[in-house]
Amino acid sequence: MREKLLEIENQAVVELTGVGSEVDLQQIKARFLGRKGEITTIMKGMGQLTAEERPLVGALANQVKERLELLFADRLEALRAELQERQLKSERIDFTLPGRSQRSGHKHPITLVTEEIVAIFAAMGFGVAEGPEVEKDFYNFEALNIPKDHPARDMQDTFYIDDDIVLRTHTSPVQVRTMLGQQPPVRVIAPGTVYRRDSDLTHSPMFHQVEGFLVDRQVTFGDLKGVLTTFINEFFGKELGVRFRPSFFPFTEPSAEVDIQCVICGGGGCRVCKQSGWLEILGSGMIDPEVFKSVGYDPEVYSGFAFGMGIERIAMLRYGVNDLRLFYENDLRFLRQF
Repeated sequence: MREKLLEIENQAVVELTGVGSEVDLQQIKARFLGRKGEITTIMKGMGQLTAEERPLVGALANQVKERLELLFADRLEALRAELQERQLKSERIDFTLPGRSQRSGHKHPITLVTEEIVAIFAAMGFGVAEGPEVEKDFYNFEALNIPKDHPARDMQDTFYIDDDIVLRTHTSPVQVRTMLGQQPPVRVIAPGTVYRRDSDLTHSPMFHQVEGFLVDRQVTFGDLKGVLTTFINEFFGKELGVRFRPSFFPFTEPSAEVDIQCVICGGGGCRVCKQSGWLEILGSGMIDPEVFKSVGYDPEVYSGFAFGMGIERIAMLRYGVNDLRLFYENDLRFLRQF
């Protein structure tokens, strides 16, 4: 058996000398050192040896195995070096060619506009609050003075999950949740995603809103006008004409739509503003006493205002985009402009 081990070693050395590829090397290694290889087979047969022969043959088998392991490792390293040398000789690299540029990612225009809106209101002392997008009917409608038989529900084009669960149609439920959790004074904005059954050039079934509200003692409509005018001038970087038109919202009274002087034509009249010189930008009003009752505020003591705007609408005016759907198509030619 000792002679057999030495014979196997010599045979392996001869075959290693002539091997030309890593694949062939692995096959030779498996034949000699694998689980079913020749060395392993001999070591399994050592049980047939006498007690005196067994340690001598075992020691020799381990020595042969170790030597072959080293030979295989050296030959593998040599083969890889030879392969690299051949590749360097056969492949040409032009070091004068420019490298491949790495395009860095950047924020989506809707994110940019949202962050700018939040920063402007934060500078005026407003905190930021968030709420669930899958909302209970109570927070989305009833606490906002929109009972189940109210016609305003038809205006919302709601996605219902069941009779009591909806995809929120506005971020106003955050107003209710915030007021239920703390007493006045409260000054908060709530940016987030909202959902309505609507889709065209200026509407999407999923879009983004910023709700804002302030509650304290002796809050007036004049405070609302001052806050919104400051925001508009800060956001657009210049003083624009602002007007408040009477409107209706179930959760505010009185209510007003807010228009700004057209940022495209400066109020002279153009296709974007339909020759009117004005662009609608958001809805607002004084919080209805019924909403205060829903959250446990005393309407005889506290007053407040609320406003809400579509972020896509603001972004379209900021960037001169005429189709809201462009924000969601992920066309890099469009997105790289921002």
